[in-house]
Amino acid sequence: MIVLIIDCGSGNLRSVTKALEHAAADAGVSASIQVTRSPDEVLHADRIVLPGQGAFASCLAGLQSVDGLREALDEAVRVRGKPYFGICVGMQLMADVGEEHGEHAGFGWIPGRVVPLKPSDPTLKIPHMGWNSLDVHAPSHPMLANLPDQPHVYFVHSYQLSPANPADCLASADYGGPVTAVVGRDNLIGTQFHPEKSQAVGLNMLQTFLRWEP
Repeated sequence: MIVLIIDCGSGNLRSVTKALEHAAADAGVSASIQVTRSPDEVLHADRIVLPGQGAFASCLAGLQSVDGLREALDEAVRVRGKPYFGICVGMQLMADVGEEHGEHAGFGWIPGRVVPLKPSDPTLKIPHMGWNSLDVHAPSHPMLANLPDQPHVYFVHSYQLSPANPADCLASADYGGPVTAVVGRDNLIGTQFHPEKSQAVGLNMLQTFLRWEP
């Protein structure tokens, strides 16, 4: 199995690579974990992971700076149905539009907009940074079925994906109001939190992703 981590120029690639290698070893899955910016390699991947940190527009620009990479992602994920895991901004890019530093068109895979966090409690700081428990809305989803009760995960973000279809929000967290934590449909899964920094819960999700057959 070839698992590709897409380098958009602003992701925590080493931590994600190490976490996926650990997850594969623990799960007994034979997987080659590779980092790439090659459109041809994307087309031949079995699974695709897109981590992202920083601003929506800068991650998008990083992808678009490589000729054919954006198109290869569409072909591999939406046409060929390869399982896709978006992490943080890699999840946000699945939306129609991101509002950070102006409006920017996203992938359009999960209808919705990436909007600023606006906690109801003015004492809560932005960015939202730290550990929060998840409220799982779709416990039967294969990517969430093996999580413990009230799983705790690690967030660092100032924006969230607000899906047009509430059913696409598979889990949320509370930070002065509900915050989208997991989105998914078809062969797509995305987490606003960082599984590579979320210890046992994060490794659980990565192991499940390596076995997932959407």
